[in-house]
Amino acid sequence: MTINCKGNLIDLSTPKVMGILNITPNSFFDGGKYKGESTILNRVEKMLNDGASFIDIGAYSSKPGAEFVSEEEELARLLPVLELILLKFPEILLSIDTFRSEVAKKCIENGAAIINDISAGLLDGKMIETISKLQVPYIMMHMKGNPETMQSLANYEDVVKEMMFYFSERINKARSFGLNDIIIDPGFGFAKTIEHNYEIMQKLDFFSILELPVLVGISRKSMIYKVLENTPEEALNGTTILNTIALQKGANILRVHDVKEAVECIKINSVLNAN
Repeated sequence: MTINCKGNLIDLSTPKVMGILNITPNSFFDGGKYKGESTILNRVEKMLNDGASFIDIGAYSSKPGAEFVSEEEELARLLPVLELILLKFPEILLSIDTFRSEVAKKCIENGAAIINDISAGLLDGKMIETISKLQVPYIMMHMKGNPETMQSLANYEDVVKEMMFYFSERINKARSFGLNDIIIDPGFGFAKTIEHNYEIMQKLDFFSILELPVLVGISRKSMIYKVLENTPEEALNGTTILNTIALQKGANILRVHDVKEAVECIKINSVLNAN
């Protein structure tokens, strides 16, 4: 199970870690923390040293109820950071967390390697066609509505069955445009209740039917800290537990704030599987 990033084949049969770099002022966990050049570069360097294979940059907070950010503002946040990071780490594989085709296009043209779309192309009708022309790996996430409305749409008769239909349709659409490298993301916390999130985790191995890599992003989310009755800052232990379960159920990429701990999960899980 491989993806092609800038001509390099990345083998995802050994799980990889994607480190999160939020350059939004209002992200739920680390909003506003990474502003100055040295702060950003130090954060990236630490994640790379801790074992991240990819760094995912987000400039538009997708937390529930997040406010609108214009395309111009999103690009104004992203492009200088892209340039800064690639100047210091030219071999880095950067993923861009965006649902806008024009933002995706400009970021790939400026050196990014992957597009991570929370809407799987449903918030921008040109996204899938754009990605197919760029021929870069595309992460398609399950969500209903948009960040402003999604939590009011958390209604399902059978959440996993409905997600399977959603992914089948989105994958077929992407394949019709000749898109090769597709990764699916169940979208923990996006238009889902806590109960939905745990049902999806319990049945995560069902998604192997789609024969595509699976990315899991549960790092410090409310499905952890609301159950533990603590805060995002105190949710690392819970994150590690769920990342371990996700690996045992076939996750190929862990998208996390805490790279070192996720890499340790992968190492221990691989020893467990070897015996």
